[in-house]
Formats: sequence, structure tokens, C-alpha cells
Amino acid sequence: MAAPQRAAAFEIFGWKFFEDESDAAADVINPITYTATLSVAPGGPADGDIETAVREASVLLSDVDDPVSGSLGLIAKAKTDRKRLVAALYENARYDGLVDIFIEGRNIADLPPDTKFDTSRPVPVSIRVTPGPVYELGQVAISTGGLPVDPAEYGLVTGGSANSVDVLEGEARLLRDLRNQGRPFVAVTDRETIADAATDRLDYSLAVSPGDVVPFGETWVDGAEDIDPGFIAYMAGVQAGEVFSPDELAAARKRLVELGVFSSVTVKPGTAQATDGTLPVQVEVAERKFGFYGIGATYSNTEGAGASGYVGHRNLFGRAESIRLDASISRIGATAVSDTAREIDGPDYAASLVFKKPGVLGPDSVYVGSLEAGRQQPLAYDREFFAATSGVEYKIDEQQTVVATVRGEYETIGDFLGERDYLLASVPVTYTFDNRDNELNPTEGFFAKAYVEPTYNIDDGTAFVKTRVDGSSYLSLSETDRFVLAGRVGYGTIFGADLDDIPNDRRFFAGGGGSVRGYEFQSIGPYYPSTVPAGSGFNPDFTDTPTGGLSVFEASVEARIAVTETIQLVPFIDGGTVSDDLVPDFSEFKLGAGVGLRYLTSFGPIRVDVAVPLDRGPRDASFQFYAGIGQAF
Repeated sequence: MAAPQRAAAFEIFGWKFFEDESDAAADVINPITYTATLSVAPGGPADGDIETAVREASVLLSDVDDPVSGSLGLIAKAKTDRKRLVAALYENARYDGLVDIFIEGRNIADLPPDTKFDTSRPVPVSIRVTPGPVYELGQVAISTGGLPVDPAEYGLVTGGSANSVDVLEGEARLLRDLRNQGRPFVAVTDRETIADAATDRLDYSLAVSPGDVVPFGETWVDGAEDIDPGFIAYMAGVQAGEVFSPDELAAARKRLVELGVFSSVTVKPGTAQATDGTLPVQVEVAERKFGFYGIGATYSNTEGAGASGYVGHRNLFGRAESIRLDASISRIGATAVSDTAREIDGPDYAASLVFKKPGVLGPDSVYVGSLEAGRQQPLAYDREFFAATSGVEYKIDEQQTVVATVRGEYETIGDFLGERDYLLASVPVTYTFDNRDNELNPTEGFFAKAYVEPTYNIDDGTAFVKTRVDGSSYLSLSETDRFVLAGRVGYGTIFGADLDDIPNDRRFFAGGGGSVRGYEFQSIGPYYPSTVPAGSGFNPDFTDTPTGGLSVFEASVEARIAVTETIQLVPFIDGGTVSDDLVPDFSEFKLGAGVGLRYLTSFGPIRVDVAVPLDRGPRDASFQFYAGIGQAF
């Protein structure tokens, strides 16, 4: 009979299971363990703060449960720790501070490298810190080759903070401002700091060679294989003759990254001026795989099963032209698994073919053309459609974008009045302002979108204009963003035609996860009669279903409260109304409230919300459940 073997740890996708301390120690040659204690002598104001700073900087303390490699490894770790602790004192303006580390009672400064410790038990290590007084800045002298500079703008003034972090940050901002004047060769030629123990002041002097203002020159490209190097230089958008700007180089890199065809992009200035006095720009790229595809599947107890897939290419003709085909089918078996869904005739489906060509109106533009077809059966109507679009997206600056499109569409829509055909031509235009700090999980900033779509029905000559304005704002109430308030408001109206002349899919609806939580999708607003009117021509499948409206108003407020580093608790309240008049009817305003959880990931928060209708009607369920990626707004 074979002898039993000790269970071993195993690893899957980087996660180790059933690992104990002996497993970890097995990875270390000649492992020894140690204990560590810290003592901080009284050091003037904010003693608690300096002890916290020292404790957080010490790797001896943070790694005390991890074995080190032999006595030499412990000595090396202690010497590294002493440097970290001295730096922590300097970061807190303690330039007279002392750090002593003792191993087995002996100062590491006196230990030879071949010292051997008693490893039959954990080796005792003690850290003793005498912080010393807090310094402030004394004399400040800054020379920039005759250029006028006010040191006060950078916090470099007598009596100011002498923390090493603050001093170096002020210096870095000074150098950055000089570079932003168009001076690529700014250099520090001399720096001197003198800590005066008699006055507890740090004298600071800095000499800077600003260099000349230099214009950009030619753009050179390296690393291109299947993409035209001239196109890469064009899309970088750095204009020869314009004054050097670090921000322009950063913007050039961002433009190239957003093309989606490179795995890495570097944009940097040349190391020296060309013979004509200009500064060349060097672009280095590495191309990624151009072909891509993907598939997915979904299931819901109310919406049934679904599947989707896509395939595409990112570089059709050598200038980052892309094409993507998407196809999906959904609501397979929806009526079979749900006794509340409206009877539908087979599944929904959608397909689209999208072509994009960047740079049609300059580096900050992209042409977008598409063909779309599909079948939809939401609560309020049935719809089959085919559409073609052609338009341009133009980025005005880092915060503003305009999209203008020409759209032609043929659709058949069925509701309680029967089926109607529409042949539509429209010109949707969207303006977006976005200065949020994060698109999927914003903590500060503002987002606004204005939308207008003039539409003409070629069949009967009906013309109407759909407009909508949305805005959301975010306010962090703590430096660590552990408490964020978020608010959203939206208003829309359609004018130029009566409600019955406007296709159902162009009307306004409210309710659902992206609208008023607590209510079913499209469920807020006017309804068809709850009984079938007398006479023929009415489809009984659409009785007691929403009609949509000519105007809408929505608003939301929520608090995003961090419970841990990755989990947020989010109480919220939403409200909205839809009216068949040009102005919303606030007497029919519906409120919903609830609470959600957010799990923060590198690709955005995973969102789960549960909400109840505060103005529950006979058609409303007692609660609604929502899930998705990203915040609700």
C-alpha cells in the first residue's frame, strides 16, 4: 500500500489554493523568519501622523509574515528599510530625524555582511525612529536664465512647506510650465538644499536652463508594417511649424491609440533640433491583429434565451478603415417562460454592418456608414426595419464632440391600430460635452448631450422634429471618493406632427433600468384603452399597452457609498413622466426608489439594482431588478 502524500497547493489562472506558510517558504532559499517592533520617539506636532507614515513605509513591518533568504537577506532588507524610513521623514519635513534598526540588539550600521544570526527562533528586529522637528522653507532662490518666474505660484516661498514631496512637486510644475511655453530642452543645471538645524529651515536654490522656444518639424514613423506610415503621421496631427507643446504630443498619441489598430504607441520629441531649427517628432507603433470576432449568449426568466456574435477587420485598405458585422437573436421562448410578457410572434433579431474611415475631415474626425435590419417586439409595438446611414463624427476638443448623420429607413410598425409602413429620411445631430473623470465610474465632472433629429415621412409628407437634452453631474464629498453624489435630468419634446402620425419607435417612453427604475421598460405614460374598442381593425394583442408620447421628463439622484475598496452601496430615487402633449404632464409624475450594489472592476462597475415603484398602479409589479456594467448614469 502506498504511503499517503501531503496535499499540495495548486494554481489556476494565477490564484493559489490550499497554500500554507511552508509552501511560501519553499520558494525562498535558506528561509528564516523574524519579528519586528517599531518605536517612535516624541517629535513635536502631529506625532501620530509621522508614526503612521513611518509604519506604512516600512517593509520590515508589512512583510513580517514572509520569510527572508538567510542572514544576509535580512540585513539587506533592513538596510533598504532604513532608506525608505529616512525618505518618509523627509516627506514629512523631518530633516533632523534619525532611524536606527537593530537585529539581535546590534545596529545594522555596525554589522559585517557575513554576520550570522540565531535562526532557531524568529530573529528579533527593532526599529527606532527619532523624528526631529518639522522644518519649513527658508531662503528660496530660483534662476531661469532671465525669464520672469514667481516662486510663490509653485509654493516655493519662505515659510512654506518643506516636505520633500511638496518641494519636488513645485519644481516639477515649474519645469512643466516652461516646457508648455514651447521649450523642449528645459534642464536643471544646479539644485542645492541646506537643512539648517539652528533655525529648522530648509534653504532651497534651483538653477534652470530654459532653452529656446522651438517649432515642431517633420513627423517620422517607425514600426508600421501594414498601415501607411504617411497616414499615421497625418492622424498624429502634429503640424510642422507650430510651437512645441507636450500637450499636443499627448493628444497625438491619444488619436493614434483610438484608431484601435496598434498594441502600443509612443510619440516623443526628437533628441535634438534639425538643421532648419525645428524639432522632429518621432512616432513608434506596434500593430495589433486586425481581424476579430466574438460570440455571446443570454438567458432571462422573463425574456427567454438569446445569442449574439460579431466579426470584423480593423484595417481594410491600409489606413485603419474598419468594418464590423453584428448579428443577434433574442427572446427565444419568451412567452413560454413568462406568464406576464405580451404574446409575441417568434424571436427578435437584429443585424448591422458598420464601416468606419478615420481622418475624412482631419485627424479628429471619422466617417461612419452603416446598414441595419431587425425585428423588435417591445411592450408597446412590433417593428421590422431596414436602415442605411452615412455620417461624420468630429471631436471639437477633448470634451466636445459633434455627430451628424443622414439616415434613410423603411419600417413596418404594428400596434392596436394594425400595421403601418413608413419610409423615413432624417438628419440626426448630436452634441456631447463630457468632462467626467471616468466614463464608466465617474466621481466628478459633468456630462451633457443635446440631440435633434428632423424627420420627413416620404409616404405621406409628414414632417416632425425630435429633440432631447440630458445632463448629469457628479460630486465627490471625500478625497478618497468614498462618497459620491450623482444627479441626472433629461427633457425631450417632439413637435411638427400629431402623435398618431409619428412612428411608434420615434416617440418617447419611460421606465426601466436606464430611465425610471422600479417600473417596467416603456411602462410610464399614456396607454391604449384597457378594453378593445367596438368595431373591426383593432389588434387585441396591444390593448392596455403604452402609446408613447410627445414629451418626456426624467430625473435621478443617487449616493454612491464605498463599503470596501471594491464594493459600493447605492441608494437612489428616480422620477419621470411621459405626455402626449408638447409639455410633460407633471400630475402623472412617477417616482421609483431602491438600492443597488456596485462591484468595481478594471473594466467598470458591475451593477445590480432593485427598485420599487412609489406610485404603483394596477399594471406595475411590486419591484424590478436590473443588472449591467457601468453606473446607471
